[in-house]
Amino acid sequence: MRRERNCTSCGKMPEVVTVDGMIQSIEPKDYIEGFGVCPGFYLFEGAVAVAQGVSFTVHSQGAASCELLLYHRKAAEPYAILPFPSSYKIGSVYSMLVFGLDVEEFEYAYRLDGPYDPAKGLLFDKKHVLLDPYAKAVTGQSTWGKRVSANGYRARVVKNYFDWGRDERPKIPMEELVIYEMHVRGFTRMAKDVNAPGTFKGIQEKIPYLKDLGVNAIELMPIFEFDELSECRFVDGKELMNYWGYNTVSFFAPNTSYASAIEYNREGTELKELVKTLHENGIEVILDVVFNHTAEGDENGQFISFKGFDNNIYYLLTPEGKYHNFSGCGNTMNCNHPIVQNMIVDCLRYWVSAYRIDGFRFDLASILGRNEEGRPMEKPPLLRAIAQDPLLRDTKLIAEAWDAGGLYQVGNFPAFKRWSEWNGRYRDEMREYLKGGLWCGKWAAQRLIGSPDIYDPVIRGRNASINFITCHDGFTLYDLYSYNEKHNEANGWNNGDGSNDNRSWNCGVEGETEDPRVLGLRRRMIKNACAVLMTSRGIPMFLSGDEFCNSQYGNNNAYCQDNEVSWLDWDLLGKNQDIYGFFRYMIHFRKKHPCIQGLLDRAKCGLPKVSLHGEMPWESDYGEVARVIAAMFAGYEEARGQDDIVYVLVNAYWEPVEVELPGLPDRMKWKLAVNTGMTGIGYYEELKTLETNRILAEGRSVIILTLS
Repeated sequence: MRRERNCTSCGKMPEVVTVDGMIQSIEPKDYIEGFGVCPGFYLFEGAVAVAQGVSFTVHSQGAASCELLLYHRKAAEPYAILPFPSSYKIGSVYSMLVFGLDVEEFEYAYRLDGPYDPAKGLLFDKKHVLLDPYAKAVTGQSTWGKRVSANGYRARVVKNYFDWGRDERPKIPMEELVIYEMHVRGFTRMAKDVNAPGTFKGIQEKIPYLKDLGVNAIELMPIFEFDELSECRFVDGKELMNYWGYNTVSFFAPNTSYASAIEYNREGTELKELVKTLHENGIEVILDVVFNHTAEGDENGQFISFKGFDNNIYYLLTPEGKYHNFSGCGNTMNCNHPIVQNMIVDCLRYWVSAYRIDGFRFDLASILGRNEEGRPMEKPPLLRAIAQDPLLRDTKLIAEAWDAGGLYQVGNFPAFKRWSEWNGRYRDEMREYLKGGLWCGKWAAQRLIGSPDIYDPVIRGRNASINFITCHDGFTLYDLYSYNEKHNEANGWNNGDGSNDNRSWNCGVEGETEDPRVLGLRRRMIKNACAVLMTSRGIPMFLSGDEFCNSQYGNNNAYCQDNEVSWLDWDLLGKNQDIYGFFRYMIHFRKKHPCIQGLLDRAKCGLPKVSLHGEMPWESDYGEVARVIAAMFAGYEEARGQDDIVYVLVNAYWEPVEVELPGLPDRMKWKLAVNTGMTGIGYYEELKTLETNRILAEGRSVIILTLS
């Protein structure tokens, strides 16, 4: 609703806007430092631009006063300091609309004053210039690795003129996803066919590659604004930095250094273009989000935002005012305090509505279930609020169901019938079995069929388990079968960082070798891992570059390596076309057989939807040692009017084993789709019919059978 009314300050005809059902006439009520001001939009956190000015809204329960600082772009000192009048404060919310501001000509920040008592967690200090917790864009570091401003963090007002057209989120059913985890910079930094390497646009240029590979969801490592130069140091002449980005500066702002060009007051445009184009190509976007801690660190860390607004609310503190550290990064957010909970939900809603994001993976998500004393909660209100929020209803929710404080919740994460989990047990037990840990066979068999032993299908459904063998944290798939031990010396911590529990195997030689026997075995092991991952019930996820043997040279904690250690070497794609072809084949094989995903009704032939087998059919008591595990998936495919049956056989033993296959009814015959033990590419484009129900599984091999 609009009407016109003369403005006494400028003679123009200002807007009258409706905010939450209340009609507000926008005209100055007071003047501060020469600026006309009036009470702002209390229900809209952050900075909101309207035709005549900008509304600034923040809150603090402990502050005694709040000032708005306005800067010319990149200036060291503010050109205006506007204290919020006491009458502009309702409860603990400060809101003021400032007239006559051109959003493209200023940056802003805040200063708060109040009690200073560290033992009580109160750190108010007017000398700190603070970033808006709801800032939609952050200044100061728009070029990767170059600090363009020494003035600290400030915010800009974002103009949202992006035209989404008829964009619709693909809404791919969870069980149909094939997730590809990538780092925005590392994915294309060394790609010679990309014009904007290391950026959102660089990913956009690689969409044809992603489509050909067959993945339908990309999971981006952190893209919220972070400071890659925090903890910057030099080791052996190389500059190391916070490359991964798990140190959030602002939850509502995209990392400006991931854009190929500076986007003054239109930050996020390139990211939105990427999301829109991915959607047009049937690919969803999942963000890896970090709400468990911030870049402010512990008692010795910097003041960016939350410490200065309400330190004792935003962080979990000990009775002495020190920071709990369940994140391993110095501080832990107080996620289930109502104020913090609201901010996190607001953040997710913003990314879904403004950026059309399809899902979120929550780093160290067990922290999100701790109460204000740091203890685990049975039904955490934050996790419930996210699960039941109407705007997030179609959004994928994926938890890393553990934290650095020892809370391991794989299989027990408070899911509220919505959350999926990174299945850490799938990674550990499948790695162990595939490298020859025959004692782990009975557990690996459960992982193969969707982990029903830890995810009760009646309670958790069929989408609880995100299956993965590799991710950003740990070895690449190539390194998993090239190194027995981690080699993190380049990180500068005397190889003391990173996990020692890798369950890897170097196939006989540590690191690089020219031994053809070792190289052949490594390629077979890589294919085994891919074949098992793509035929396991649950949602598969793998690390970018695994499909062409990308290596980190044995580094299993490359968080600080902004160099060839972490960047994908695209030259390897040409050298390892057989591995790429195998990944592509397996991804498309999975899509072709919905029985793997558990989407079909019971098969007409009478076979159960899922069954376990061993060296003999229907043998599922693997005992203490299992040389062979096998799973059969079956169901009736309505679209094709026939049964869909897939049999997956894993021989983790180092010698050949003859296996008897389950008999098929109605004169059906098994056809061979994959045999990693064969010479050559390891799969059959034209399936090979078996004339007998016995097959020889070569040592350390995977065989996949199906019908025509």
